[in-house]
Amino acid sequence: MDTEARPFRSWELSFSLNELTGALGDSVTVLPIVVAVGALTELSLARMLLGFGAFQIVWGLWYELPISVEPMKALAALAIGGVLGVDELLVAGLLAGVVLLGVGTTGALGRLVRYVGEPVTRGIQLAVALILLETGVGLGLGAPTLALAGVATAGVVVLAGYRRASALVVLALGLAVALASTGAPTPSLPSLGLALPDPSGLTRGAAEATAAQLAMTVGNAAVATALLLSEYFDADVTPDELATSMGAMNLAAIPFGALPMCHGSGGVAGKYAFGARTAGANVLLGGLYGVAALGTAVVTAFPMAVLGVVLGLVALELGRSAFESGHLPTTLAVGAIGLLTNVGLAFVLGVAWWVARDRFL
Repeated sequence: MDTEARPFRSWELSFSLNELTGALGDSVTVLPIVVAVGALTELSLARMLLGFGAFQIVWGLWYELPISVEPMKALAALAIGGVLGVDELLVAGLLAGVVLLGVGTTGALGRLVRYVGEPVTRGIQLAVALILLETGVGLGLGAPTLALAGVATAGVVVLAGYRRASALVVLALGLAVALASTGAPTPSLPSLGLALPDPSGLTRGAAEATAAQLAMTVGNAAVATALLLSEYFDADVTPDELATSMGAMNLAAIPFGALPMCHGSGGVAGKYAFGARTAGANVLLGGLYGVAALGTAVVTAFPMAVLGVVLGLVALELGRSAFESGHLPTTLAVGAIGLLTNVGLAFVLGVAWWVARDRFL
């Protein structure tokens, strides 16, 4: 990464209450998905939390900003929905890391963005939201009474004016139910050895999922995040810099069992809205994730019906942003194709349509 193009400022770290609440604003976009992946796949929740914790601190200090570190939502959703196996998920994350590092270091991202098209990116977001919603409804139907309790809790939080925090509150409800059945977990240090994916994970499905994830990453995690950092903090961070850091992060973390990660405009907006103004929010949140990684056994007892409600709330939040499309028919078509077939095919068809539309219509 070119540090001369973006000279370091003196580190300004604050550990005030505002920074703490800002940190929690970012966790709204992370914890529901990470807990779902931990509960529904073989990935270690402790390793995933340590990955997020480490890179919250690394990138906060590197960029000297309250930048976000979030799950790669398309890949996570496909794993949660059972479309991708764990090895395919990790291989897809590594493939995405290679591509992001390549386009970031060569400055190619700006030239690629125009071929994807914002409505296509929104369509992939919609497809991911629909997959999460379908999975969530299925889990909720397993214990309707408990699911209704989760929905009622979310409704109260939304009516109180804290819509974005509703998933986190329902997540806390599920953890309380789990703790009531298991008791307080005994803190234990997670294994930190290599957890390389099996080469059998290099499948057509993994490649298609990588393409779909990159469509979201380019728009949301690189371009939109760079715009928000400029708007909120007057920071000169380019999409290519963000692509480079995302690529390096995944290539370094995934071999140790971390969930594929990215930056994201939602996390930056959440941090800012809840009061974060310095990288102190990242340091605090990284520490909290590290502490949480010491006691994750309770996840195995997490009520699946409540998890279904959490996934539904995450899906609705993601779906809201999808409808901000500049060409809604394209977005709806890509979303429907992604749900009915797969997100990789939806991405390819969406890009082909968008390029043809731009050139011939």
